[in-house]
Amino acid sequence: MPNITIIDTGCANLSSVKFAFDRLGINAEISRDLTKIQSADKLLLPGVGTAQAAMRILQERDLIETIRKATQPMLGICLGMQLMTEYSTEGNVPTLNLMNGRTELIPDNGLPLPHMGWNRVEYRSDHPLFADIEQGSYFYFVHSYAVLPNENTIATADYGVLFSAALQHKNFYGVQFHPERSGKAGAQLLRNFVENI
Repeated sequence: MPNITIIDTGCANLSSVKFAFDRLGINAEISRDLTKIQSADKLLLPGVGTAQAAMRILQERDLIETIRKATQPMLGICLGMQLMTEYSTEGNVPTLNLMNGRTELIPDNGLPLPHMGWNRVEYRSDHPLFADIEQGSYFYFVHSYAVLPNENTIATADYGVLFSAALQHKNFYGVQFHPERSGKAGAQLLRNFVENI
């Protein structure tokens, strides 16, 4: 069984991510211990709240360099995915710069913000993160900021404008939705991350 560590970013959704793994019979530990993070087989970077607050917490906990130097697969969730890009206009902060891209307010198209609820996701066919998940499956989103599609986009969703539902660059993966709140499709994605990536 792989050793899975959920990086303790001080955010509210840590335990719900852990419970999602518990439901799959997969043991995942929440930790901010640098040695545990470095020795994990797989890492998760969950996040809710603002980019500015999250980056401050990562700085205070001396986690930024460890995250940047990680060589094992890492899955960013929601704000965690956004932190993987270069910059967030939410507070105008440089983020982890693990891949190209900027996090910006979803363009105003008359739809309410935050974008909240279930939305269809179209993914790049044959991507192992989406194995055994039906194309166009619904996932659960809560966000006002997004990364517009770029060369790292592996899945998109539409909220009046297409945005990145999932990103990947090298060993860094990110999903804008909450797999831990996305029912069967979300559970399958977490299993895929553990077993296929």
